[in-house]
Amino acid sequence: MRKLRVLVLMHRHLVPPESNEGLTEEQIALSHMERKVIATLKQLGHEARALGLEDELGPIRPAIEEFKPHVAFNMLTYFHDVASYEAHVVSYLELLKQPYTGCNPRGLVLAGDKALSKKILAYHRIPCPQFALFPQGGRRARLPARMRYPVIVKSVIEQGSAGIAQASVVKDDASLQERVEFLHRTLSTDAVAEQFIDGREVTISVLGNERLQTFPVWELWFDKLPERNEAIATSRVKWDEEYAKKIGAHTGRARELDPVVEKRLLHIAKRTYKALDLSGYARIDLRMDAEGRAYVLEANPNPDLTPGEDFPESAKSVGVPYAQLIQRVLNLGIGYKSAWKVE
Repeated sequence: MRKLRVLVLMHRHLVPPESNEGLTEEQIALSHMERKVIATLKQLGHEARALGLEDELGPIRPAIEEFKPHVAFNMLTYFHDVASYEAHVVSYLELLKQPYTGCNPRGLVLAGDKALSKKILAYHRIPCPQFALFPQGGRRARLPARMRYPVIVKSVIEQGSAGIAQASVVKDDASLQERVEFLHRTLSTDAVAEQFIDGREVTISVLGNERLQTFPVWELWFDKLPERNEAIATSRVKWDEEYAKKIGAHTGRARELDPVVEKRLLHIAKRTYKALDLSGYARIDLRMDAEGRAYVLEANPNPDLTPGEDFPESAKSVGVPYAQLIQRVLNLGIGYKSAWKVE
């Protein structure tokens, strides 16, 4: 395996300091993924250099000209505080003819818009929930006749369960209007209401460009969920570790899953990946109802690579250790056929 120069793009406030001295446990944990990826790259024998970005593309070009990286490892989840702007950073890398890891800009745009992605999935006859879009500044939210309550209200573009709470699952017109207005006011994004699928929440990790590999179906459970609460991954579940422990939230390989159902889920995940023109690696989120029917909720390009999260854990469960996973992500980035490679 040849030694690579890897420029690791990350948020400026997550660039790991040279020493942990004086840092709190919370501060150290904040950049755990960035530390682990850099340490793993060095463990693999590569030369890794961190580049922190905030709201300017300017630092990227001189860093590339000086360091001459074989590949840029993209760890950004937003840019200029806007989730959908991540695609523009990747577009800039393509303009510089710089190989990079993770998803291409077209896939990031398509998957990053929950309404647009569902239109594409519906065109390809990939099962997904019925939905209604409520733009900012539009008329008062009202459910179309083709839909029924309950529905779950989300931001169209935000990631990481931002804006999702137990109050997101609404059962009447008044609650729908209130939740849509709340998202418009607090997140300044359009809102989407999806038919709520009561059932199991599962994720499928996919790795590849043209040839795809899926890892085992992963499931989210709640062992101590309070009564009348819905089993959904709220923002509090995702980011409040103490609360997640309190309600017994944990993930693992899906239990008692019929092999026929599992095969169908993996097939749906691959079709979703291809329909949205994804590359590199992604996590496909689905829900299954009591009859075993599966519905794609969304696709998440460049999912969390922190050890213990769904993507690395599902890979590990079938004999792909963390270091090997990171190397495969690098290889896919170098091998991706960008526009300048097919001239």
